[in-house]
Amino acid sequence: MLKICLNIGQSEGADDFKQAESRRWCSWSRRHCLFFLMVSAAVLFFYNINIKITPEWNPKQWISFKSWDQGVISSNTNDESITTTELTTVAQSVSEINSSPFVQTTNITSTEVTVTSTQTTQNETMPPTPIPYESQQLYLVEYPYDYHFIINEPHVCEQQKPFLVLMIPVAPNNRRHRDIIRNTWGGENLFSKVVKLFFLLGRHIGEGAENLQIQLLQESKEHQDLIQSDFMDCYKNLTIKTMVMLEWLDSYCANASYAMKVDSDIFLNVPNLVNMLSTAPKTNYMTGLVTKDAAVLRDPKSKWYLPVDLYPNSQYPHYVLGLGYVFSMDLPKKLVEASKHVKALYIEDVYLGLCMQYLGINLTEPPAWDYFNVFPVPYSRCAYSRLIATTTRENTDHLWIWKNFKEPGPYC
Repeated sequence: MLKICLNIGQSEGADDFKQAESRRWCSWSRRHCLFFLMVSAAVLFFYNINIKITPEWNPKQWISFKSWDQGVISSNTNDESITTTELTTVAQSVSEINSSPFVQTTNITSTEVTVTSTQTTQNETMPPTPIPYESQQLYLVEYPYDYHFIINEPHVCEQQKPFLVLMIPVAPNNRRHRDIIRNTWGGENLFSKVVKLFFLLGRHIGEGAENLQIQLLQESKEHQDLIQSDFMDCYKNLTIKTMVMLEWLDSYCANASYAMKVDSDIFLNVPNLVNMLSTAPKTNYMTGLVTKDAAVLRDPKSKWYLPVDLYPNSQYPHYVLGLGYVFSMDLPKKLVEASKHVKALYIEDVYLGLCMQYLGINLTEPPAWDYFNVFPVPYSRCAYSRLIATTTRENTDHLWIWKNFKEPGPYC
């Protein structure tokens, strides 16, 4: 019995010791658990915001990050300061994403911006900043906007009253294509009608931009055929380039009868084009390679991908392929006005089709189905004498083709 009681006492003493040890361990554990939770929360916070804070951290990195987070692309994040124009643009872009997917309800213009900060007094007016950046959204572009002409030829059409104006969008650094066109179909003289040629450029951004701009000014002085605006020149901004072209035609060349936008890799038979236009309608006229019921591409890997939330229809309205389209000179003003109501997609020829649809103006089929060719037509004097425009292969010797094509004798 005593042995049993002693065993019980030893057991109870052991239990008391274990309980005390347990309380000390739990107290220690709670403190370490709390510390662990605080450290984990801090790690997760910085992981989620995905920003590396360093002494060189620039506030524009935050703007860039938030822009991507909202589905908006922000550029020029290497600049040392944040301009009010950029802040306004980001806000407009986010607003556009949350608005209706197609109809433009507001006209975005570049006006003087009023800001209030610790460094500026209230109602201080900041001058507009040039637009050296790409559009702030993936599939919409920054238009309408008050772009400005850096290089201009404002009096040529007024003085020469051309029948036809050829507008060739080309990259600022692509002097080779401009010279080839000047020495081939772009330099052809027609005695029956006055045809004027202009190259449309945006602004080159990045390495060598300053030297390139000096070269462009010299080229303009030599040829008087460059029109340059202050948007970033890139493939995605072709819609901006096209709309700026229409603005220029409306402002400086409204006395012409027709204009044609034509890509720089095209062979153009100018006499055939002028002959076609001699019997063409003088108003509400646009023709080229008319595309009907084209499917909207939904593969994100496609160069011309468009998401459903931006354009829900499965097919585009009728539009003219961008390789080259011709239009009467009453249309530039109408299309610019329509652009205030139709959001500017990055696919420029589709966008013009949407604007034409908004205006209720039908496209005109060309007199012959093979006048405009999106697939390169193999060169022969006979084949090229019958068409108006064809794309060409990358390594085509345009100068040789032109010399051969202009040789005397029958074409076929």
